[in-house]
Amino acid sequence: MRKIELHPEDRDYFRNLTEFAFRNPYEKESLLLAYKVAGGKYPVGEHLRNKVYHSIKNRIDKITSNGKLTWKQFSGEDQYLVRHALMHDSYYRCFAKIDDLILRQVEEASSGSPVSFAEETLSLMQSRGFNLEDSLRYFSFFYQLRRAWYFINHALIGQSRSMQILRSHLWRSLFTSFPEVYEKVMWNRMEDFSTFLVGETGTGKGTAAKAIGRSGFIPFDQQRASFSESFIDNFIEINLSQFPESLIESELFGHRKGAFTGAVDNHEGMFALCTPHGAIFLDEIGDVSVPIQIKLLKVLEERSFSPVGGHNKLHFYGRIVTATNKSLSELERQNTFREDFYYRLCSNIIPVPTLRQQISEDSSTLEMLLEHTILRIAGEPVPKLLDLVMNTLDREVGQDYEWPGNVRELEQAVRSILLTLHYNKNERGAGGYTSELHRAIERESATAQDLVSIYCSILYRKYGTYEMVAKITSLDPRTVKKHLQKQVQR
Repeated sequence: MRKIELHPEDRDYFRNLTEFAFRNPYEKESLLLAYKVAGGKYPVGEHLRNKVYHSIKNRIDKITSNGKLTWKQFSGEDQYLVRHALMHDSYYRCFAKIDDLILRQVEEASSGSPVSFAEETLSLMQSRGFNLEDSLRYFSFFYQLRRAWYFINHALIGQSRSMQILRSHLWRSLFTSFPEVYEKVMWNRMEDFSTFLVGETGTGKGTAAKAIGRSGFIPFDQQRASFSESFIDNFIEINLSQFPESLIESELFGHRKGAFTGAVDNHEGMFALCTPHGAIFLDEIGDVSVPIQIKLLKVLEERSFSPVGGHNKLHFYGRIVTATNKSLSELERQNTFREDFYYRLCSNIIPVPTLRQQISEDSSTLEMLLEHTILRIAGEPVPKLLDLVMNTLDREVGQDYEWPGNVRELEQAVRSILLTLHYNKNERGAGGYTSELHRAIERESATAQDLVSIYCSILYRKYGTYEMVAKITSLDPRTVKKHLQKQVQR
C-alpha cells in the first residue's frame, strides 16, 4: 500500500495535538496547547472543549481519502501522530457518554451495568487500524480518564493555587509524569506506587484518597459488555486511630477461627477484600505501632500477607494510599515511625492544603465551599441560605478566622447555622491556640516567651502531661507548668 504523507501544516497541528493529549490538564501548558489545537482563545469549559473536538474532526476529515482513514496508511512520525490523533478523536466521540455513565453509576451506587455504547466505540477504533486488544485497552483508558476528571475536579472544591497544585499531584499519581509511557506499559503496573497524603485534620485527605482509589485502571470485559470491577466497591478505607492495637492487625489482614479469644469464625481483612484493581486507604498511618508498620512494609514490598493465626500466604493486588495529620518533622521528632517504612512511602508525598491557605490565596474559596456544602445538605442550590450562612459567619467569626478544623469545621458551621442561626467557634481548643500562634507571627506582636507559652499549650492539649511537653520542648516540667498557667490567665 502506498504510504500517505502529511502536509507540513497538518504535521505541526498533529504534533500540538499529541502533546496536548498527554498533558496533565491541571498544568498551565495544557490550556495553552488547547488554544493551539482549537485555533483560538475560547472560554475555558464546554465551549473550549467543543472547539477542540470540532477542530480535530475537521483536520482528520481533511486528510481522509474515500471516507476512511487508518494510521497504518502513514509511516514514520506521521504514522505516530495520526495514530494518536485518531485515538484522541475516538475519545472525544464517546467521552460525554462515559460521563453520563459515571454520573449514573455514582447516583445508583453501582457500576456493574452494561455499557451500551462500547461496541460502537470499539468498532470505530478497529476500523481506524487498532487491533481488538488495543481498542479494549484504550476504551478502558478513556473510562479511567473521565473518572479521574470527575473525582479530582468535582470533589475537590476551590480554584486557589494550592488546590490546583493538589489536583495536579493527584493526576500524576494516577498517570505518572509520563502519560505516554503510562499508556503503553504502566497502565497495569501502578499498584507498586503508594501515595502518602499529609495534612491537618479536616483538610480533605479522605476525599483526595478517594479520588485516587476510584480512578484506577479497570479493564473492559467485552463478553459481559461491562467493566470488570465496580469503582464504587473497589475503594476500601479504614481510620487506624479508631481501633485498639489488639484489633488493627485482624482488621487489616483478617484472622482464622480460634486465633485469639473471641475469634469464633474466620474473618477476612481489608487486604483480602481489596479487588485486583482496587485501593486501600489507611488513614492516620502515623499512629500505628512499629509491629504493624513492619507487617505493612512486608505487604508493600512482597505483596503478600497472612491472616492472624494462619500460615497460608495471600496475595494483595491493589494499591495503597496512606495519610497522616502529623507533619513529617513531627513524625521524625517522635521517633515512632520506622525509617524503612517511611522510605517505602515517600516516593509520592502529597501535601493537602489547609483551608486558611486556600482562602489566603483565593478569597472566593470560602463561598464556593459553602455553596457546595449547602448543595450536599439541601440537595439543590439555595441562594438565600448561602447569603444567610455567609452573613452569619462574617458577623460571628470574621473574615480573618483561621478555620483550625479546616473543611470539616466549615461543614459543621453550616449545620450549626441551619439549626441555631449561630456558630460559636471554640476559641480555646487546640485549634484556637494554633490560630492564635499564626496571628501572633503574622502580626509580629509576640515575644519569644509568648510563642513558647502558646506552643506548650498546643502540646499539652494533645498529650495531656507536663512530662511529654517537657520532653518535646527540652524544657523543665516546672517551666512548662508556668507557661501553661500563663496561658490560662490570659
